[in-house]
Amino acid sequence: MEDTYNNRTSLDEDEDFYKNQPRQDREGYHDNEEGSSDATEGHDDEDEIYEGEYQGIPTAGDKKQKEGQVALGQPMSDATRDRTELEQERQADEEELAQQYELIMQECGHGRFQWQLFLVLGLALMSDGVEVFVVGFVLPSAETDMCVPDSSSGWLGSIVYLGMMVGAFFWGGMSDKIGRRQCLLICMSTNGFFAFLSSFVQGYGLFLLCRVVAGFGIGGAVPIVFSFFAEVLSREKRGEHLSWLCMFWMIGEIYASAMAWAIIPHYGWSFSMGSAYQFHSWRVFVVVCALPCVCAVVGLTFLPESPRFYLEVGKHDEAWMILKQIHDTNMRARGQPEKVFTVSVCVCVCVSRCPALFLGLVFLTLKEAKKYYGLSVWFPDVIKHLQADEYASKVKIHNNERIEGFTFNFTLENQIHKNGLFINDHFIHMKLKSVSFVDSTFRNCYFDDVTSVGSFFRNCTFIDVFFFNTDIDESKLIDGTEVINSTFTHNKTGCQMTFDDDYSAYWVYFINFLGTLAVLPGNIVSALLMDKIGRLSMLGGSMVLSGISCFFLWFGTSESMMIFMLCLYNGLSISAWNSLDVVTTESFPTARRGTGFGFCNALCKLAAVLGNLIFGSLVGITKAIPILMASSVLVGGGLVGLRLPDTRANVLM
Repeated sequence: MEDTYNNRTSLDEDEDFYKNQPRQDREGYHDNEEGSSDATEGHDDEDEIYEGEYQGIPTAGDKKQKEGQVALGQPMSDATRDRTELEQERQADEEELAQQYELIMQECGHGRFQWQLFLVLGLALMSDGVEVFVVGFVLPSAETDMCVPDSSSGWLGSIVYLGMMVGAFFWGGMSDKIGRRQCLLICMSTNGFFAFLSSFVQGYGLFLLCRVVAGFGIGGAVPIVFSFFAEVLSREKRGEHLSWLCMFWMIGEIYASAMAWAIIPHYGWSFSMGSAYQFHSWRVFVVVCALPCVCAVVGLTFLPESPRFYLEVGKHDEAWMILKQIHDTNMRARGQPEKVFTVSVCVCVCVSRCPALFLGLVFLTLKEAKKYYGLSVWFPDVIKHLQADEYASKVKIHNNERIEGFTFNFTLENQIHKNGLFINDHFIHMKLKSVSFVDSTFRNCYFDDVTSVGSFFRNCTFIDVFFFNTDIDESKLIDGTEVINSTFTHNKTGCQMTFDDDYSAYWVYFINFLGTLAVLPGNIVSALLMDKIGRLSMLGGSMVLSGISCFFLWFGTSESMMIFMLCLYNGLSISAWNSLDVVTTESFPTARRGTGFGFCNALCKLAAVLGNLIFGSLVGITKAIPILMASSVLVGGGLVGLRLPDTRANVLM
């Protein structure tokens, strides 16, 4: 009888102990009876983990429930608690989540998964770099091909950056709502489709519309790419590998420059359907430049969402499975597929906050000072102005000439004919390149298959002249030119452009190619030293040195001098950009990382638009104002950047 009572008492105590156990312990008890999972088979009980349930990362709700109870188990009302205390608890919960996530990323290691993501996100970032340079490289050709007047010139460069500005803020914010991967897929698909479509439209208005929508799409690439990649990196790897990721922007520059150099000057790479539809070589270049975007879209379809984003929106099971996928992928690549995914306790460290005001100011000053997009877009025009000055110095002037009964069947180039008299002359199968006829008379002449580029007839007189299949119209007959008893038939439509034997076109694109290669040393140095000397030291030092090199652009009076200073400027300033991208990624919490980075990048694009307008309007007049302003603002931005918090030792919130 006594033995029976003792056994019953023991059973009751065991039952009470089981009921008072935490939920996870009870589930673990049943799991042990049902059998271990494949991941833990063959290990000791103390090493086992339980799959299918989110463990190791406490939710904010669980934490608050435990701390919000008094000794007797009754919950304490928030009304009786101080606001400061509630804020401290919320901050403690966020810090605990951030610390536990940092620990998990250390357990996952850095391996095959991160490198796969690095390549795909790098292609997306490369597409952003290509988009910037596409505008600059096709600007002269597209405006000539579409007969854009000088008054409308430059809108292509500015309007694309307006689209990118809106896209950066919109897609950055959306990535905090619907996810990094999903949002990046949408914005990259938008860019690829409209970039491809823009190569086929003929009107300048439709071309602008396609490019602005393409810019709107690619605007989200930078904030999403850096947010996505940072969220799968551990603290000790973050600065270095985000800097390596920045190299893809440089690769995009090199790709765009090389393709422009190889494709655009080949005018023969074109076809036409009548005189209304023409597909010139610069359109081929636009198609080729859309390829990195297409590759990025394909790669993104095989990658998972950011696990840190899933944790933020409460999808703990999905986040856990992706984290396990990262761990298993890396362990298999190391030849350790049997290694178990476990989490241990991590001590507290400092946590990032979001100094949005300072970051936005540094972005604005760096972009406005650097004029990087503006300089990239308008630098071909700078070289063209230098070449135009040299070209104009070699012009041949012919005065008071009289030519009768002569056949012109060769190219006339860089000439001025004043007070000339042409009688019974034939102009057949020829080109007029930068030729001006001033106060001249043409009588009984015949023009057949004549193409004129940059050529005009000023205050001239045409008497009994026949024009067949030429592009000579009222836009070329200016300053009081009279046409008497003359006939125009089968005129060529559209603007005529040619790169035949055009050395200057090759030279402009080759110069940009050299300028982008100069960025490579700066990228390598910033990646290797980012975690050693710190983000802020690199940011401030790079901006000051960039300001000095930018100042010396003022003294560039020759092509060789401008090329050297451009290469030096690009090489020094890239470290500031890499540092700023890393600091921005680390400064915002996960819930606002895309929005914050997008806002800063939108300011960046706004400064690019201003830089375009300022630099574009003054490039043919003076270099002093934009260069001096850029130099001074660079120094000021560097000083502001030094006041940003050092994020090197921080975990991602």
